[in-house]
Amino acid sequence: MPETLITSRKNQRLCHLKKLGASADYRRERGEYLCDGLKLLEEAVKWGADIREVLTCEPLPLELPSSVRVYRASRELIAFASPLKTAQTVLFSVEMPAREERVGFAGAVILENLQDPGNVGTILRTANAFGIPAVILTGDCADLYNPKTVRASMGAVFRQRAVTMTLDELAALSKTTPLYGAALHRDSQDLRTLPLDSAAVAVGNEGTGLSEALLALCAGTVLIPMTAQCESLNAAVAASVIMWEMGKRTLARKS
Repeated sequence: MPETLITSRKNQRLCHLKKLGASADYRRERGEYLCDGLKLLEEAVKWGADIREVLTCEPLPLELPSSVRVYRASRELIAFASPLKTAQTVLFSVEMPAREERVGFAGAVILENLQDPGNVGTILRTANAFGIPAVILTGDCADLYNPKTVRASMGAVFRQRAVTMTLDELAALSKTTPLYGAALHRDSQDLRTLPLDSAAVAVGNEGTGLSEALLALCAGTVLIPMTAQCESLNAAVAASVIMWEMGKRTLARKS
């Protein structure tokens, strides 16, 4: 499909991409999200993401599906549309996948109230690396399709199963699959002693931890053994350690 030149900040397509980057409500309304950078575009093509349109200031060194609309604009206009401080040479939009109604709970990691999109994106990337079947977001988490989340995922957003669920939905799943919460309680168990590949584990906000409502759904709590000098870990780091423990049996079988 031939490229269409965009020369004005008032251009409808440019304004659309800018709104996708700025507003979670608009993303949900339109059912698509914004990505930036050639590397992410290559990942989107590789993993079969449903790319809708591409805005670039340079010739693209890869072949896109024939259905993708391609626009050309200056680097300045791309920077205007990008929500990120350091804009790349390419912006593109991707259709959100349909919500999966049935998500496997065994082996899943649950994120509650993780508000930093960089942490959420990093966890998506790590979950995909360790073979975690699902990442479940609940409460006041960063938007799964925030541009900063997408960038931090390094392409994992296109291939890692991730969904948002309510506490009621989690409660229903916890009736058939054990759920553990990562928390520093007196009776918390060393996560290395439990068969976590057949359970789900919830990780909370760094400042407040897991809510009482979510902890009430848990069969127990787990902790990461650490030296006495350290009180806690960054949420993404803690989740990564937990996911390694959850996924190591699966990884060992595949190696």
